Amino acid sequence: MRAMRWLAIAIVVAATAGCAALESPVTKGQRLVGADEPAVQAQFGPPRETYPLDGGTRWLYPTKPYGQFTYAADFDAGGKLVAFKQVLSSLEFAQAKIGVWTRDDVLRHFGQPVETAYFPRMERLVWSYRFKADDVWPSLMHFYFDPAGVLQLTQITPDPLYDPDRPRLFRR
Repeated sequence: MRAMRWLAIAIVVAATAGCAALESPVTKGQRLVGADEPAVQAQFGPPRETYPLDGGTRWLYPTKPYGQFTYAADFDAGGKLVAFKQVLSSLEFAQAKIGVWTRDDVLRHFGQPVETAYFPRMERLVWSYRFKADDVWPSLMHFYFDPAGVLQLTQITPDPLYDPDRPRLFRR
């Protein structure tokens, strides 16, 4: 009986230690709220993209071309971290306003797209982002812009990269 108790304790300790090692970037970033830019850079490295944001700055850490996450570190005018989040999500995409947002708004919020296309008959430029719809389904979010650069349509489609019937360039 005593051996079983020690085995159970060992399993719990091992599982807890494993969870700490698998801490998400969002959790790590949120613990830094209130820290300055050098502290964030020490944890995550230099940002791959930076944009002005409401008097402060947004640093983006994308995982593209195949990744489905982009982490945003938002700083106030004084260089203090005020928010850290994953922005390629259904909830974040829902903030985009048709007829209001421009290419600059989408770029500032989500960063550089993974793909771009132009449809001449529609006169629409399309930017696409890989993400997990509802945190589950490998998908692409498409933003359609008119010639003036104003958002006219959004669309979610399955990501063909994860289609089991699609020929692969490499096998696992």
